Amino acid sequence: MKQADFVSLVMPFKDKVFRLAKRLLVSREEAEDATQEILLKLWRNKEKISEYKNVEAFSMTMTKNFCLDRLKSKQAQNLKIVHSNYTNNDLSLQKQVEARDSVDWVSKIMEDLPEQQKIIVQLRDIEQYDYAEIAEMLEMNETAVRVNLSRARKTIREKLTNTHQYGIK
Repeated sequence: MKQADFVSLVMPFKDKVFRLAKRLLVSREEAEDATQEILLKLWRNKEKISEYKNVEAFSMTMTKNFCLDRLKSKQAQNLKIVHSNYTNNDLSLQKQVEARDSVDWVSKIMEDLPEQQKIIVQLRDIEQYDYAEIAEMLEMNETAVRVNLSRARKTIREKLTNTHQYGIK
């Protein structure tokens, strides 16, 4: 596989790899390092890429595993989720502040979700993967993905409702 072929293959999904890494790791820098590492691993194995049925799904699985390993490592003592790719210039300042506040609350709530639910919410609600793709990436059946997503959404909804109803908890 030539470099140009490789680049045209991975470019369409490299931002998704980055966003998943950013969801799981502490910072932009950590996510960039993870993304580079995944792309480097793909490049090193470029001759075997044609054997994979879905290179994007394989890359997302690699990203998930790499990030979870990183979180378990001793270097990861202070890693946390940060999600900040929500902006809309058409909104008034007040609405922008409220929207950003809501996104921040959801991010904080997501920090407390079990790891699997956190990943599934990221892949389904942010990256827009379908259930079959998520099931393949996480080596689960689709029903388990749906159940985990439902539980995660319910937890987020309940905590967000309680926060807005009763103030900061």
